Amino acid sequence: MATVKKTELNPQQDELILLEQRKVKALEKLANSLDALTVWFEEIDKDEWSDRVQYYLSEFHKLVPKEKE
Repeated sequence: MATVKKTELNPQQDELILLEQRKVKALEKLANSLDALTVWFEEIDKDEWSDRVQYYLSEFHKLVPKEKE
C-alpha cells in the first residue's frame, strides 16, 4: 500500500493560508452587507422617495466637475 506523507507547513505558508482565510471571511461579510442593502433598497417605497432622490441627485450633479472642451 502507498503511504501518504504528512508534510508540515513552514510558518510563511501557514501565515499565507491564514491570510487567505481572512480575505474570504472579509469578502463574505461584504457580500452579506451588499445583499442586505439590496433587499432594503428593493423594499423602500420608491414613489415616496422620488422627490428626495431627485433632490439629492441634482445636488450630486452640481458637485461633479464639468468637462472642459
